[in-house]
Amino acid sequence: MAERRKIIIDTDPGQDDAAAIMLALASPDEIEVLGLCAVAGNVPLKLTSRNIRIMLELCNRTEIPVYEGCERPLVRAPITAEHVHGSTGLDGPTLPEPVLEAQSQNAIDFIIETIRREPEGTVTLCTLGALTNIATALQKAPDIAPRVKELVLMGGGFFEGGNITPAAEFNIYVDPHAADIVFRSGIPLVMMPLDVTHKLLTTKARVAAIRDIGTRPAIAMAEMLEFFERFDVEKYGSDGGPLHDPTVIAYLIKPDLFDGRDCNVEIEVNSELTIGMTVVDWWKVTGREPNARVMRDVDADGFFALLTERFARI
Repeated sequence: MAERRKIIIDTDPGQDDAAAIMLALASPDEIEVLGLCAVAGNVPLKLTSRNIRIMLELCNRTEIPVYEGCERPLVRAPITAEHVHGSTGLDGPTLPEPVLEAQSQNAIDFIIETIRREPEGTVTLCTLGALTNIATALQKAPDIAPRVKELVLMGGGFFEGGNITPAAEFNIYVDPHAADIVFRSGIPLVMMPLDVTHKLLTTKARVAAIRDIGTRPAIAMAEMLEFFERFDVEKYGSDGGPLHDPTVIAYLIKPDLFDGRDCNVEIEVNSELTIGMTVVDWWKVTGREPNARVMRDVDADGFFALLTERFARI
């Protein structure tokens, strides 16, 4: 059994974020979710907060607190992705508005207080969206950086390029200045880039296996994935779209599904042409010290088998 992790999920749901949340909630033997933090990204903050609370109610886990964080990037104007996720961020199924409310404490203070309160090296940060909340917490309380066990993020790309610009992946592009702070923080980083997620396609057979579970959460998830994949199917011409964010949680449960290497990663924040690019020194040509474990390969069948098995538990 994998080590049980205390985690904070920082997220901007998004159907793939919703799948990651569901995977975490279905894996209590490996994962203890201390809280979920909303950040602006795929849709504005009020909707990302709403969507987290919808998922907690759908999975009957309303005891987990939700915190709202940053409404906009550190420097840039807000960028959203309704063209991918729909106007709500969770388009696809018809789901009721949540009754659960967000906490009055903001996400930044929750992150800081939790990392200070828990024993050093026991809290893992799981980031599924822009890194604005984490960077803001680090700016406000730099002492938390050495206390974090690990930060596992979905973001970036290198050989695969970008998905919002030719050079940049969406989560990094939304707030490259925040990503730059995080990648320079000294926190142990594990990066799930497009090079991994583009190998994880929501094929008809894989989505059908989730739908065939037959429970309300599983059927809702299948409907989310069918909506979500339509954009990437048209874009890439593939059988199904890439499933990005659950890689973060799957790594905590079954790290052997993934393979990569330690690299130096720098974030481009100046060039208008390549802003948000993750410059990954895969071949170690710069002499710069590694600052992230960058994944490149994944067992796709094993990944979807894990998702299907865990979704069936809810």
